[in-house]
Amino acid sequence: MALNVLAFTFGIMGNIISFIVFLAPVPTFVRICKKKSIEGFQSLPYVSALFSAMLWIYYAMQKDGSGFLLITINSVGCFIETIYIVLFITFANKKARISTLKVLGLLNFLGFAAIILVCELLTKGSNREKVLGGICVGFSVCVFAAPLSIMRVVIRTKSVEFMPFSLSLFLTLSAITWLFYGLAIKDFYVALPNILGAFLGAVQMILYVIFKYYKAPKVDDTEKPKTVSDHSIDMVKLASTPASGELTAQPHQTHGGGGDLEEQVEKKVSSQIQT
Repeated sequence: MALNVLAFTFGIMGNIISFIVFLAPVPTFVRICKKKSIEGFQSLPYVSALFSAMLWIYYAMQKDGSGFLLITINSVGCFIETIYIVLFITFANKKARISTLKVLGLLNFLGFAAIILVCELLTKGSNREKVLGGICVGFSVCVFAAPLSIMRVVIRTKSVEFMPFSLSLFLTLSAITWLFYGLAIKDFYVALPNILGAFLGAVQMILYVIFKYYKAPKVDDTEKPKTVSDHSIDMVKLASTPASGELTAQPHQTHGGGGDLEEQVEKKVSSQIQT
């Protein structure tokens, strides 16, 4: 009985925190609607989030009642992410619109349909739950690995402009809450990916604290060559603070790559030095 109360408590907390995380891209889409342009934003994070929510709903439906709180939050997530995708397609240019529709069709329709067919035709009972759980864990690990590229940018540029503390905090709290929920209901597939999520979230917050107050070492004026003019880099002005959705708006993040984003940041650093 006490275990059920504990699971219910963590499940409700997880629903509330995850709901806040789902709303994180709202400023991004307010900006898109005002400018009637997607600018440099990408749709893959929202398509991936929708696919992840669909997977977890299907997985939770295989459990006898214990997956109800997984169904509630991921149903809300499906609704919110669908709105994001519709807005993106509405304001996207032709190329981005076609690309989004292709990914949406391949991943969320054909991919999800294939998973359902395989599970329904080739698996039964506990085996189906294990197969679906493995798929959910694999996809969740890929999603949780996405911030690695941002963390590398922070370390290389010594700037936290691309990693807002509030988003890192709520992602960490969400992972911790769902980790304890998974342990409470004794569900390995719910708990496992959130161990990684909680760890990476904690690392992000530690990096934020370190580099938020990072000060470049001062060089004594007597040691500076007279022929070289002084240059100071204001880390706060390297880039305007992106909207919360902008952090996950690059498709390479889902695969753990960060090359394009790093190049953009380094170009901004160079332009500051030149001026």
